[in-house]
Amino acid sequence: MRNLQNRKRTTHLPANRIPGQGLQSVLHPATNKSPRVGRRRSFSASLLFCGIAELNFSMLKRLTALLLLVICLQAKAQLPKDTDSLMYLLSVSKEDTSRIDIYQAIAKSWFSEDPDSAMFYNRACEKLILKLNAVSRKHTCYHEFVRLYHAEYDYRQSLAYCLKSIDAAKQTGNEFNAATSYRALFNLYHNLRQNDSAIKYGLYSLQLTERIGDTSNIATNYGNLCWLYKDLGKFDKAIGYGEKGVAAGKQYHDPVGMLISLNNLANCYLESSQNGKAIELFKQLLVAGKEAGRRRSVRNALINLGTLYFSDASPEELAVTVSEFNEYTKDDETMSKSDIAFGSLINGQNFLLQGKYSEAETAYLEGIHLSEKDSLVNVLASLYNNMSKLKFAMKDYKAGNEYDDKWARLDQVNRDQDLAEYESDLDTKYETARKENEIVLQQAQLRQKTLTNYVFAAGAAMLLVTLAAVYRNFRQRQRLQQQRIAELETEKQLAATEAVLKGEELERTRLAKDLHDGLGGMLSGIKFSLNAMKGNLVMTPENTRAFERSVDMLDGSIKEMRRVAHNMMPEALVKFGLDVALKDFCNEVSNTGALQVSYLPIGLQHTDIPQSIAIALYRVVQELVNNSMKHSGATNALVQLSKTPTGLSLTVEDDGKGFDTRITQGSAGMGWNNIRSRVESLKGRLDLVSAPGKGTSVYIELDA
Repeated sequence: MRNLQNRKRTTHLPANRIPGQGLQSVLHPATNKSPRVGRRRSFSASLLFCGIAELNFSMLKRLTALLLLVICLQAKAQLPKDTDSLMYLLSVSKEDTSRIDIYQAIAKSWFSEDPDSAMFYNRACEKLILKLNAVSRKHTCYHEFVRLYHAEYDYRQSLAYCLKSIDAAKQTGNEFNAATSYRALFNLYHNLRQNDSAIKYGLYSLQLTERIGDTSNIATNYGNLCWLYKDLGKFDKAIGYGEKGVAAGKQYHDPVGMLISLNNLANCYLESSQNGKAIELFKQLLVAGKEAGRRRSVRNALINLGTLYFSDASPEELAVTVSEFNEYTKDDETMSKSDIAFGSLINGQNFLLQGKYSEAETAYLEGIHLSEKDSLVNVLASLYNNMSKLKFAMKDYKAGNEYDDKWARLDQVNRDQDLAEYESDLDTKYETARKENEIVLQQAQLRQKTLTNYVFAAGAAMLLVTLAAVYRNFRQRQRLQQQRIAELETEKQLAATEAVLKGEELERTRLAKDLHDGLGGMLSGIKFSLNAMKGNLVMTPENTRAFERSVDMLDGSIKEMRRVAHNMMPEALVKFGLDVALKDFCNEVSNTGALQVSYLPIGLQHTDIPQSIAIALYRVVQELVNNSMKHSGATNALVQLSKTPTGLSLTVEDDGKGFDTRITQGSAGMGWNNIRSRVESLKGRLDLVSAPGKGTSVYIELDA
């Protein structure tokens, strides 16, 4: 596979542009005046004395350009598409709507080749539109910003201009432009993981497109909805929209919309493990892409067919597909780096099935190098996974494990990124809701003030009533403010508590991993070395006994270290969930003989408990059981975890000596404060029942 060299990006500005002068001067920056075709006196003299054959060549060139510009604008003809002609027209154009059209044409011509130059000219276009108040040109300019920022993955800026383009379409009453902007709005909300808004505007753009009869975009709308519901895991809906999109593309002769729908529909079947249907649809995509001349669709079809044939272990079909891909993309300058990396992936898979391990390794390494260099996370994960399999097949188990670890770490990074994006989405929704509530509150206050003003205007006869209303209004506002302050304080405390607990769990996990992987490995290595030395040393019986005692003490240290690491972050809790972890914990405590703990799960079958809740409840049970062993003198304890109609409930009881619960209302110990903080961070309810000589019962209830 060929390597793409990073092309240095330069902004294509007018040749004579001076920084700080904007675009006013194109050919004559020193005078800051628009270029002239020629002086009238010299032109007349040329006609009178020299004839038309002696006209200055530069003047003729500019006259020709002006004539071309007038003809293009007056006849409403298309502007030229080549950049050189557009730049020359810009140099001789006046500061009116014709220059706006030229700016827009230049920005579009640079979009694929040089986005920086496209951004520069579109900004100049926006500045001139605002100066001339050219409302009819706003939508095209703003929508071009949507495309440019989207290509740079700056979805927030793209969203801001998309909303501006919708307003511009509403100002002109152009529903076709509005439909275009709503389709873009759907894509942006989907990219920002705001799926509720994406569904809302995806369905609205489809309804608008169908209502105005924009048949050239109906298939694209269906394809977009197929993509959205696929990402949401709702494959039945996704497949339904995909099939409608393919049918609409055929009905309205829209090859682009049909290819979009066909590609997304095939990916639905691929992600729902229906490989046979996926292969059939990708074959259709391959044929349709070639007929439509859409190289990107052809590459997508070949790459996906290759991975499917590898997954189904079909070496003949895979070899044919990879050969076709290599031949098709041999001189393809439009290939993205992602496509090149995927090409390395399917080439490596082809060599692997053929038993050509060396060639497979070369292909995989080429793809890995490119993916790591350009942060192509999705394809890099597949390359790591495949390279791990290859190394295991080559019996290089060390390298196989290293690539498997890389894949696992990258997968975890992706999961963490998804979680961070989800948290960001929740923060955004919270801030939006908070601002809406503040607006409602301000509106209520404004209405109240207006009412107060009317009461004052009623006259002296209503003075007492007015004063009472003002006083009542003041008290109400004061209560609202105090209530708001109390709510903010509570939210702040909960957020701080949650952050502390989360940090504590992260630190526990890190320490447990360091103890197990670091110190545990070192101690095991020392034990192995001592056992090896034992067979090679000649020792007296007394020294032999001392040596064996040292080894036994080392064994005890290893067991104690593992016990500490396990208590910090039980492996069963991470791998198997809260139910199994609590069962193991209760059994371990019972086996020590210090306390007989019975565990009773109720209704937990098929119950998926979020990890944050599972960790918090596990720590609460640990703390309560440890308190029973240390302080209560109990011989038996019960841990009961139940699934309730509204959420979860946890009960921990013992038959110990009990205590006066009033002591927990004062300066309770750190353990009880930790329990209370964890329950409050989950917005749960805690009930403590105990009395001297009557044991202790703690009941915790959490809402779903």
